[in-house]
Amino acid sequence: MADILVLYYSRHGATAELAQHIARGVDDVAEMNARVRTVPAVSTVCEKSQDDIPGSGPLYVEKQDLIECQGLILGGPTRFGNMPAAMKYFLDGTSDLWLNGALAGKPAALFTSSSTLHGGQESTLLSMMLPLMHHGMVVVGLPFSEADLRNTRSGGTPYGASRVTGADGKQPLSDEERRLAAALGKRVAAIAKQLAL
Repeated sequence: MADILVLYYSRHGATAELAQHIARGVDDVAEMNARVRTVPAVSTVCEKSQDDIPGSGPLYVEKQDLIECQGLILGGPTRFGNMPAAMKYFLDGTSDLWLNGALAGKPAALFTSSSTLHGGQESTLLSMMLPLMHHGMVVVGLPFSEADLRNTRSGGTPYGASRVTGADGKQPLSDEERRLAAALGKRVAAIAKQLAL
């Protein structure tokens, strides 16, 4: 089994739910496994540190997860059209992996969530894409051969999977959002498998 790292930050659970559907898509590819991880929140109190193990949900990511994975699917909610600080903080600490080319040539994809359809999803995906390109990763999007991408009235972009949560954050995933998330996971896993041949 080869692992695809599904790495995300989620403050209220909307992005985490999208990550689960992406992981299911990864697991649908024979001999591929989703390794789901998260990043800790950035503390607002400098003297306070996060626990080593989160209270619930997936484990916090370690650099070794990045080294061992055959591909990466990275996600986080929009923050004014940009990636969340917790994800940026984690990525900023991967310079040693960049120096030795640990991620070069591996496929990577992105996902996000926002409260509104025009909440900055595509610019957030692009902001998360930049460090992956610097790492030399092969960025994978969603092609328009995915019919849901042409028909969705909710989330989903060619830049990656996305969802719209509504102003209260409680809007359920649409069928299109679920299918596009799974399709992205499946696509990255299939490409990683082909690259490993």
